[in-house]
Amino acid sequence: MTLGSGGSSVVVPRNFRLLEELERGEKGIGDGTVSYGMDDGDDIYMRSWTGTIIGPHNSVHEGRIYQLKLFCDKDYPEKPPSVRFHSRVNMTCVNHETGVVEPKKFVLLANWQREYTMEDILTQLKKEMASPHNRKLVQPPEGTCF
Repeated sequence: MTLGSGGSSVVVPRNFRLLEELERGEKGIGDGTVSYGMDDGDDIYMRSWTGTIIGPHNSVHEGRIYQLKLFCDKDYPEKPPSVRFHSRVNMTCVNHETGVVEPKKFVLLANWQREYTMEDILTQLKKEMASPHNRKLVQPPEGTCF
């Protein structure tokens, strides 16, 4: 996120950016089917986050609750966080053995821009669940984890 006028720009420091994301995540997002927050309130570096996605309607994911782990390294938001499903899910962009969202198979991570947020990642993953190539894939039993 950059601020400024007249050609000047100010880069918002990492922790300020993460505090903004934390505040937004705690307030709830859109229709409430996507949420996120910090794993450890004492982590001053704000690295480890948990995300939740409620599966989209008219798909095999409908009504399922998926938990994810997001890890924002010191170079976030210049580089994307690592994203891993804790809940088992069958999607074309997710490694079937580890639950890792593979950046080369998930456009938002592959084409990461500093302006993108964890909310964008979760929202896009939910859209990906509803895409034609994912919405009818056979899913593991509900409640199983990687």
